Amino acid sequence: MNNDSLYIAVDLGAGSGRVFIGGFGFEGFLFEEAHRFTYPPHFERGYLRWDFSAIFDNIKTGLRIAAERANELGSEIESIGVDSWAVDYGLIDESGNLLANPVCYRDSRTAGVMEKVFQLISKDEIFETTGIQFLPFNTIFQLAAEAQIPNGTRLLLIPDLINFRLTGNAATEFTNATTTQLINAATGDWDLKLLEKLNIRRSLLTDIVPAGSEIGKLTEEIAAEVGLSTTKVIAPATHDTGSAVAGLPLNNETAFISSGTWSLVGLELDKVLINEEVAKHNFTNEGGVYGTNRFLKNVMGLWILESCRREWEAIGINADHSTLIAEAQKRGGVGSLIFPDDERFLNPDSMLKAIEQQLIETNQPVSRNPFLIAKMIMDSLAFRYASVLKKTAQLTGKNLTGVMVGGGGGRNSYLNQMTANASGLKVTAGLTEATVTGNLAVQAIASGRFRDLEDARSFISKQIVMQHFEPKPVNAAVRERYAAIEERYLSV
Repeated sequence: MNNDSLYIAVDLGAGSGRVFIGGFGFEGFLFEEAHRFTYPPHFERGYLRWDFSAIFDNIKTGLRIAAERANELGSEIESIGVDSWAVDYGLIDESGNLLANPVCYRDSRTAGVMEKVFQLISKDEIFETTGIQFLPFNTIFQLAAEAQIPNGTRLLLIPDLINFRLTGNAATEFTNATTTQLINAATGDWDLKLLEKLNIRRSLLTDIVPAGSEIGKLTEEIAAEVGLSTTKVIAPATHDTGSAVAGLPLNNETAFISSGTWSLVGLELDKVLINEEVAKHNFTNEGGVYGTNRFLKNVMGLWILESCRREWEAIGINADHSTLIAEAQKRGGVGSLIFPDDERFLNPDSMLKAIEQQLIETNQPVSRNPFLIAKMIMDSLAFRYASVLKKTAQLTGKNLTGVMVGGGGGRNSYLNQMTANASGLKVTAGLTEATVTGNLAVQAIASGRFRDLEDARSFISKQIVMQHFEPKPVNAAVRERYAAIEERYLSV
């Protein structure tokens, strides 16, 4: 391997994907987008599903474009790494064929399933074993909602399914495996007691490998199709948040917000943190790269705003991001507020109506002005982030000195400033492609380009121009008003 070697990162979000080509040469960081595509879930055979063939065909298109670009640059592609959203999976038969398109986590099939699972094994025992927060769409509950799974079937999480199609080798990468809520936090492996109580066959699940592991070389057929004859596939942190956090130059007193469709708010620790208080506040311990642990909480994130934007655009209202942010910045003060983690916001028929319903419940003014609604959503997210950050500090005993925002939401200067204001912490943003950067970094560590994660992060920090947002005072009455709204819905 030489320092001019290139890597391909495939980054799949819950609805859109990108293929990037990147490298860490002595003269800087090469970072280019090769292909971008979308794949909204659709109803098929009674469930909301992902079109896996469309996803994989677009990945191959991206690989071909990246291979052509590498040839132009006179460099070799060292490896490919795939990351994606968590919890969703495909089931393959003994011949490796996909039984059906994967069901989307936003499908309603898991409604009420959590309570049925708790009749088989207690909530306390699940958390004490796994350290994972309870979300109705976690893989453990998706499996409980499945019909009878045929013998010989294997389950592969989305990035592992793609790796299987690329190489013919089946394995489950650790960081994403932890989000299934089926991994023993102490052993880092599937918990056999949990599987037995839930009647899940161990043979359904493949062996776990750590981030940075080589999955295999591309099959001859795929290699010929995309023009990458010697390229291997490396498992980065296949959970996109795992890759995002790997790409951020953090220290042990800097919290992170991986800001996108979902916002993941938390702190990188060197071990899991499982106790009654953590369970009470439903924080999670997701496996990180190279022995790290992501202690965090899911916040509904910019999905709320994106859903509103789609509704506005459907009726002819221009609601592009830059306009919404600019209009929010013009308006002073804080108006109505919502609690972003209301389960009604997960996948409503109309996000605008769901928001209106919550505002009516909390006796607040309802506006139909897109700019005021967008500002309300961003203000509310900032207060929710601040609440989670405060609780993170309390639970970990850390004195937080700042927050680093990664992901597409880092472009939102209004939200960044409001987060600083609401939390009282300095906010740093700029690594808007943190997930891709972390994906590439783990591949580079695996190839020997970097000694370790610290070495990779040091390189990255010198390449990125960061923006800094200093906190400004927030009216105490506004804080109290948000706190009362949050308490109302958290206590339900």
